[in-house]
Amino acid sequence: MRTPLSWLAGRYTWGPRSLHSAAVASVVAAVGIIVTGGVVRVTGSGLGCPEWPSCTGESLAPTAEMGMHGAIEFGNRLLTGVLCVVVGWLIVAARLQRDPSRDVLRGAWAQFWVVVLNAVVGGVTVWMRLSPYVVAAHFLAAALLLATAVVTWERVRRPEHEVPAPMPRPGRAVALSRLLTAGTFVLLVVGTAVTGSGPHAGDSSDVSRMPFHWAGVTVVHGVIAAGCLVVGGLLLAALPAGSPARRRTGVFLAVFVAQGAVGLFQSLTSLPAVAVILHLLGSALVWAGAVSVVLVVKRQVTGGEPAVDQLSAPLARSTIAADT
Repeated sequence: MRTPLSWLAGRYTWGPRSLHSAAVASVVAAVGIIVTGGVVRVTGSGLGCPEWPSCTGESLAPTAEMGMHGAIEFGNRLLTGVLCVVVGWLIVAARLQRDPSRDVLRGAWAQFWVVVLNAVVGGVTVWMRLSPYVVAAHFLAAALLLATAVVTWERVRRPEHEVPAPMPRPGRAVALSRLLTAGTFVLLVVGTAVTGSGPHAGDSSDVSRMPFHWAGVTVVHGVIAAGCLVVGGLLLAALPAGSPARRRTGVFLAVFVAQGAVGLFQSLTSLPAVAVILHLLGSALVWAGAVSVVLVVKRQVTGGEPAVDQLSAPLARSTIAADT
């Protein structure tokens, strides 16, 4: 069955640069949705638009009487629309390549469905009047979107003929990279408990909090972060000097240490809003870095795959199921 995308693909071809730009934009937009969500929370604008999908029962957009909180919450909703445009661009760019990649198309479509999931969870968050558990699910859905965007980006940018780096124990490097990514995800989950039991409820009204001792959960969060740092150091030592995987791991560790410093600062200074937003930005960068590290380490061990625009014709011309 012919679809609009297959019809376009039969008439137009886009270059690899458009695909690369769209993949980068999707990663940036996924980070942006996490950061703006933090702005909504620390400014107490979570219920600035008290209804969903419209802002009020009568209006899609906020009214002047709703003030800054309504504008901030509505701005975050508009960013979801921008994210949809970016992901749509990525889907079209992936399909209109001269030799489209099945893996890249799957990643692009996966982002679309995760955007839909994130929007629905965001609506439930409003309906549940900022339940901390639903807020945590909203953040984790955004983290899933970011992971999907990073995976797609790595599929787009992979080198054409990357030679495996000689490693004394390649299995150890792969295992450590997987442990690092799993530990970072656990760190994100525990971080939602820190947020859910902390003072920034997301609205100026009385919003329930998670029944955890904030200081105790924060200590657990810090211990897990220290464990991830140790695993990252072991991974760095296991990778050969000068390899792409080692460079990527080094960048990850630098960002991780900076993130830890911001987290320590905010914990000791009563969680100032700017520090909380910076910590959310750091959490997005750390998570994206962890996903990227595990992919690059695996590729460095097993060898690179052909670049998206150089795939062999029999595989490249196969069309993803969503496009048939």
